[in-house]
Amino acid sequence: MGIDVSIIIPNFNGEKYIANCINSLLAQCYNESLEIIVVDDCSSDKSLEIIKKFHQVKLIENQENYGFAKSVNRGICASKGKFCLLLNNDVVVEPEFVHLLYKHILKRRNAFSVSSKMVRYYERDKLDDTGDFYNIFGWAYKRGDGKDIESYEESTQVFSTCAGAGIYRRSVLNEIGLFDESFFAYLEDVDLSYRGLINGYSNYYAPEAVCYHIGSATTADGQKYSPFKVKISARNNVYLAYKNMPLLQLLLNSPFLMVGFLIKWARFSAGGYGKPYLEGVKEGFKNLNHVNKVKFRPKNLLNYLRIEGQMIMNLPRQVLVKLGK
Repeated sequence: MGIDVSIIIPNFNGEKYIANCINSLLAQCYNESLEIIVVDDCSSDKSLEIIKKFHQVKLIENQENYGFAKSVNRGICASKGKFCLLLNNDVVVEPEFVHLLYKHILKRRNAFSVSSKMVRYYERDKLDDTGDFYNIFGWAYKRGDGKDIESYEESTQVFSTCAGAGIYRRSVLNEIGLFDESFFAYLEDVDLSYRGLINGYSNYYAPEAVCYHIGSATTADGQKYSPFKVKISARNNVYLAYKNMPLLQLLLNSPFLMVGFLIKWARFSAGGYGKPYLEGVKEGFKNLNHVNKVKFRPKNLLNYLRIEGQMIMNLPRQVLVKLGK
C-alpha cells in the first residue's frame, strides 16, 4: 500500500520541542499510510539523541546548517507520499490534524496547498495563523494573528499556506519546483504559494485542522523579532517581488513597493531594528542576479491579473484587521 501523506519536520536545536511534536503525530487517529521524516539541520543540542529514540521516524542529518528551505527540500525528495505535510518542530497537533488536512486537500482538485488553524501555544484563546496574505506594499502577513480563537471559522482561499503547519500536493511541487533555497528561511512558503497561484492553482485554509505553535523558537528564541530574522526577512521581501512579478507588473508596483519598504524601515527603526532591516534590503538588491526569476508565460496572464487584484485588496484587508474590524 502506498503512502498518502509524508510529514516533514525541519529541526535545528529543538530539544525543548521536538519530542512533543513527534508524540502528537504518533497519536494521530489517521496513521495507516503516513511517514514521518525529521531533517536535522546540524543541531548542537540534544535533538538528535531525542529523535533517535523514535524508531517510527526517519532521520536525515545535514552535514552543515542549510536553513529551512533546503532542509525541507531534502525531506520532500526523500519522501514517498502523494502529499507533503510540513510541520515546524515547535508545533503540537490535535489527534485528527493530519486526517483533516488530507481530507480537505483531497476534495479540492485545484488545491496546491492547505493551511491549518494555528493557535498560540501559550495563549490558547488566541490565533497564531490562519493562512498568509501578501499585499501591494510587498508585505506578507499572518491572517488572524492575535485574534480570538473562535474567529476565522470558515474555510476560504488564502494567498499562501504557512509552511509551519500545512499540506502540499506533490504533483504540483513536481510541476513548479520546491522551496527556493536562496531564501534560507522566512517567506520561502509565500514564494512557493505565489508560484502555485501563477500556475493557476489555489491555496486554502482548513479551520477544522488545529495545531498549537510556539513561534520563532529556533531563530528568535521565541521572540517576535531578532536581528537575524529582520535582516533575512527584509532581503527575502526583495527576492519575493522581483522573482514572481513580470517586468511590467514590477514597474507598475515599484512605487508601492518602495513606500512599503520605507514604512517598514521606519517601523523597525523605532523598535531598534532599523540597521538589520536596511542591511537585508541592500543585500536583496545586491543579489538579484542570483534570484531564479519565474519565467513569464502568456497562458498565465489571467492568473497574474488575479494575483494583482488580490494584492490590491489585501492592503485594506490588513488595515481593517489592525483596526479590529
